[in-house]
Amino acid sequence: MIHGVDVSAYQPETYSTSGLDFVFVKATEGLSYTNPLLAAQTKRGRDAGLVVGFYHYPHMANSPVAEADYFLSKAPIQAGDVIVFDWEGYDAANKGVPKARQIAYRDAWLAYVKGKLPSHRVGMYCNTDYWLNVDTTSTCGDFLWIATGGKPAGQPGINYAWTFHQYSTANDIDHDVAAFTDRAALAAWARGLIEEDPMAGMTKQDVHDAVWKVDDIAAPTDAPDIKTNPTWQPQSYLKDTNARVRSLETQLAALTKTNSALVDTVAKLAAGLGDIDPAAIVAELRQELESIHVSLSVTSTQS
Repeated sequence: MIHGVDVSAYQPETYSTSGLDFVFVKATEGLSYTNPLLAAQTKRGRDAGLVVGFYHYPHMANSPVAEADYFLSKAPIQAGDVIVFDWEGYDAANKGVPKARQIAYRDAWLAYVKGKLPSHRVGMYCNTDYWLNVDTTSTCGDFLWIATGGKPAGQPGINYAWTFHQYSTANDIDHDVAAFTDRAALAAWARGLIEEDPMAGMTKQDVHDAVWKVDDIAAPTDAPDIKTNPTWQPQSYLKDTNARVRSLETQLAALTKTNSALVDTVAKLAAGLGDIDPAAIVAELRQELESIHVSLSVTSTQS
């Protein structure tokens, strides 16, 4: 097990972090209260390298969605932080709220926040009274943080897989343990739902090289060095394709020119064979065809 504390405005911003691996900081309550020490207490934990969590204390006559949005707008949540719903209702704001409403509120808050923060662990804090006498479904989100003051650390006395145990309030600060072998294991669990970015750390040059410098495209079958260079990089293949397209465009232009000349010749024939020497027409057609042959041959050689 590893040790931690949970703090609110009742504890100083300079709480001791000695021997600790995690801290839960109260962020908000109801629809209007924000812990005035939230920023300082959070910084204290982060500076000590602790795994940080935030909790919200509800006023369950309110809308769970509205309170969840308020919490999300105030808590300085970062990747790997743990999120907690503090489910208890002994104060004036909650003791008159029917238990069925309190259960429905809990379920709605947990589901809504989890939907907003799917990569975070979102769970519930409650004491044994609420867990044994108010809860009816064992709904606690991703984990249960159980409070049983006076019982030994790590022995909350419930038949349920707990993750955190608040076992003492000695010296006006809540003391907790977590069911992990060390801080690294807790941090890994807290970050376990984060989807890693496969492009993280890659530069534009890395992307360019991955696209254009992978030598695995089969070379054209008529490539002069195909036996010694059977695969090409994409950029080489693109250059070859571009050269072939330009060659075809040149050949098409030559054909278009020759066709125009042939059309003109045929037009002369149609105008009257009496004025044109047939042998001259044949010679001109042969000359045009020879011109096509020479033009295409030169273009093919150049490409």
